[in-house]
Amino acid sequence: MSGFLHQRPLHSVLSDPYSLSPRSPTNYQKPTTMLSRTTFLLLLILLVLLGVIFPWISIPQGLFSTNSKLSDSKWKDYTLSEAVANVAQNGTVIVCAVSQPYLPFLNNWLISIVRQKHQEKVLVIAEDYATLYKVNEKWPGHAVLVPPAPDAQTAHKFGSQGFFNFTSRRPRHLLQILELGYNVMYNDVDMVWLADPFPYLQGEHDVYFTDDMAAVKPLKHTHNLPPPGKKGRTYICSCMIYLRPTSGAKLVMKKWIEELQAQPWSKAKKANDQPAFNWALNKTAGQVDLYLLPQAAFPTGGLYFKNQTWVQETKGMHVIIHNNYITGFEKKIKRFHDFGLWLVDDHASESPLGRL
Repeated sequence: MSGFLHQRPLHSVLSDPYSLSPRSPTNYQKPTTMLSRTTFLLLLILLVLLGVIFPWISIPQGLFSTNSKLSDSKWKDYTLSEAVANVAQNGTVIVCAVSQPYLPFLNNWLISIVRQKHQEKVLVIAEDYATLYKVNEKWPGHAVLVPPAPDAQTAHKFGSQGFFNFTSRRPRHLLQILELGYNVMYNDVDMVWLADPFPYLQGEHDVYFTDDMAAVKPLKHTHNLPPPGKKGRTYICSCMIYLRPTSGAKLVMKKWIEELQAQPWSKAKKANDQPAFNWALNKTAGQVDLYLLPQAAFPTGGLYFKNQTWVQETKGMHVIIHNNYITGFEKKIKRFHDFGLWLVDDHASESPLGRL
């Protein structure tokens, strides 16, 4: 990326203000190259004049730009505690974790959040330096990288070890934010907000979450943790979580980390973070105040995109739509297109990042 190119600062050319003066014989030297310093200065002035008189003429980037390494270095040293303090509002922050391939989804998600007026509390946890620099270039202070960064080439491939490394970092980030004393909402960026979710975060529970099962629930279903499924655990989604900075929420995050360590990725068992999250919930359920969010407001993709009868019956109740139960960038984008939820093409100007 161009930000890593070194550019020689122009002040070195003019470090001796007398070296260009024809009236200073002691400093005068006969030019030894075809382009003397005087000629070079005149060319620079000419380029500036051309840019003013003929604005359509493109002046090469780098001649006058400051060294972008300085700004990159600033964000490289930006810490999670600094970032959260910078973006949090009313003690709350909304976070996502993004690698470079998912930037279009990040932009789509952000547009939907802007429409609900919650974008200023968004913090992007960048999982590679390209994402860190790009987001902060467009939206200063709203991205942070918690080192070490995973391999940017593999972190976005579902089922790979890189994907496991990417998702397994999530509870550590969330725990650190809780330890700082903030409420935190986590979203995957293959989501779209249709309404404000915060009115649904009722009461003072420790952990709020959504069911990943596509089976239709009664509209007034219980908010307790569902019973375990065939694998002996629940099927709660780890992609939409809201946590309060309580001892109970911290306990779940610590248990999630332990479960991930106990179930590492292998070629035979291509794990991800969600089973470990469910085991953490199941094993701490008696000690933690858990709250299942209403299915009509927070449906899984396996329900919203595949059961149009249910969608019509619950029309007007939907809050956050998750584009899961499908893999692959192009397939996800097409599905969003088909349902009128791919906002980037026509509404990029609404995003804090603009058109990427």
